[in-house]
Amino acid sequence: MIELSFSFDATPGTEVVLAPGVATPHAAPIAAEVTGARLRLVAEPTLAQHVMVLLPEAERVEVRLRYATSGPQYPEGMFAPRDSRFTRSAAALAGETRAIAEAAGGGRAGLQSIVSHVAGIFDYGHPETRFYDETDEMPQLCSMEQGSCVDINAYLIAALRAAGYEAGYVYGVFVPEEKRSWAEDGHCWVVTRHEGLCEEWDIAHFLKMGRRDVAPGLNPRPGVRLPLAHSMGWTLPELGLRDVKLMGPPMGFVDGTLTEVAGLEIRLSGYETLRAAAR
Repeated sequence: MIELSFSFDATPGTEVVLAPGVATPHAAPIAAEVTGARLRLVAEPTLAQHVMVLLPEAERVEVRLRYATSGPQYPEGMFAPRDSRFTRSAAALAGETRAIAEAAGGGRAGLQSIVSHVAGIFDYGHPETRFYDETDEMPQLCSMEQGSCVDINAYLIAALRAAGYEAGYVYGVFVPEEKRSWAEDGHCWVVTRHEGLCEEWDIAHFLKMGRRDVAPGLNPRPGVRLPLAHSMGWTLPELGLRDVKLMGPPMGFVDGTLTEVAGLEIRLSGYETLRAAAR
């Protein structure tokens, strides 16, 4: 059995929002259980996805998601461009990435060149201020920038789509080999689809390994991953939320604002089964 669980402390008057999993070729959610909270589902109608909204009834809440080791093709909607400030490309960025692809001869070589370019302008890190915080579109970077997996992949998605490539964003949990049964937080990666071939890209993991020679692969760093949701720029009318960066592990929701939950623990059962299926 493969089970991903989230447990966290309840805060009076604060609901909790989380994504319950999305089906991909490598893993697909098959069941969910919640203890310590009342549950309702809220939809993102343009993405055909939904989130769990929990109202805690105990001091600690637990959500358990069970997965199969395979699923269908990636959702078509994952590759559809969205009018979101997190994926909308500035004109300068679009012009640059088109030129990079053309210089490489276009096609799959152009796609790889854009990935390599993005890997070359980022150092991995978690800056307090992000380069796109005050923008309505993804700006062109003209010097080295520090960024997390979320920042790097937002830039990569905007760059690839601006050059005419199909690219989708997946958010979930990565459990490294040295931990096997737990993770600290969420993780994201990019999937491209070119001439029918889907490839997964994880620039952040290459950078964390001290490498910039980025190649496609689901787990370039030893470990396993489970998907929770796809796409950036979520709008949830029922909650009054518009163009939210992403949905994934539990987040507190109070007065229209998303916040971190206290005491979050992420646990995985079935590491070996998932690892064997990924080989």
